[in-house]
Amino acid sequence: MGMRHAAPAGALIAATALLGVPAHAEAVPPATPARASSGPVAPARTGDAPVTAAGTENGPVGGADLGRHGVIAPLGAKAPPKTAARSYVIADADTGEVLAAKDPHGRFLPASTLKTLTALTLIPKIDKKLKIRPSRNAVNQEGSAVGLVTKPLYTAEDLFKALMLVSGNDCAMALAEANGGLDKTLREMNAEAKRLQAYDTVAKTPSGLDKPGQSSSAYDLALIARAGLADRDFRRYVSLKTDKFPAPKGYYEIGNHNRLLWRYPGMIGVKNGWTTKALGSFVGAARRDGHTIIVSIMRHDGYFWDEVAELLDWGFSARGRVTPVGRLVDPVPEAAPTPVVPAAPQVRASATPSAAAREPAGGPSPVVWYALGAVLLGGTTWLVYGLRRRRRAD
Repeated sequence: MGMRHAAPAGALIAATALLGVPAHAEAVPPATPARASSGPVAPARTGDAPVTAAGTENGPVGGADLGRHGVIAPLGAKAPPKTAARSYVIADADTGEVLAAKDPHGRFLPASTLKTLTALTLIPKIDKKLKIRPSRNAVNQEGSAVGLVTKPLYTAEDLFKALMLVSGNDCAMALAEANGGLDKTLREMNAEAKRLQAYDTVAKTPSGLDKPGQSSSAYDLALIARAGLADRDFRRYVSLKTDKFPAPKGYYEIGNHNRLLWRYPGMIGVKNGWTTKALGSFVGAARRDGHTIIVSIMRHDGYFWDEVAELLDWGFSARGRVTPVGRLVDPVPEAAPTPVVPAAPQVRASATPSAAAREPAGGPSPVVWYALGAVLLGGTTWLVYGLRRRRRAD
């Protein structure tokens, strides 16, 4: 009896060893080969590091020469006119070429020229038809004002016009509050400065009133003005010489503080500013013969209008004829949206395996081998049994 039970087990072991079939097998998928790259892999972006042009890692924004503090003029050309401004930039708005400069990245208090950044940031965010009721905080802002009252007399467009024409600090605060508050507006202004690569600019107020830590540069003012001129509403506001402003009883007329609008041929406008700490600052643009020149100055301690006009004249005569000393960089490109990978279709498991599952490519399934082993086992058992009976019979 022991032999009868031992023989099937031994025959099974022998058969499985002979056939090379494991007692338990689990299919292991082949390793997926690495996919070859079709091009260079883009480096990961970190934080707010500049994507193009200069930052602290690659030198001054706009070119190496723009890191100098003195006058930066093209070789072989007539020198730019002298000015008492501590810093200036003369640039071709169409090409972005900086034609000449002086300490272009010097950081100074911007005064009301900062309102160019306020307007550029908020014009796309606030519906110009929105009715705004200024707060007491807004109407009581110090410095230049249009004379707001706490009544819903004004549209956002009224406030944008007064912001740029008469440098209304009360309008700057009212617009910031209409945008969701002062803190939100300052965050967005500083984000817009970074988008433009105006890294010298830090906004602490929407009006430009002096505040510790606030700064800009002649280079940044030129960048901001160039971006503003590409916006139809911004360009319209800064070009207005006069306008009618709402009042509790009718309206009154306001006039642009930019004196060159009244006397310089082709003047488009933009913005001037002054405080006792910042001194005089200005950024403006003029167009002649299909070309636009931008001039920005900072920290001028006197009457600067004639000097700005001379710098504009020099820019028009030099454009296209001199080697630029740098350039106004383009805004940081928007990050490409992350592609959405569609989810793999879910396959519902079937209670009955398919023929392909039962017999994978490459040969019969283990079930077939076990069946063959059982047949061989049975045949071996009957052979042994027959031999034993024959020996007994003999």
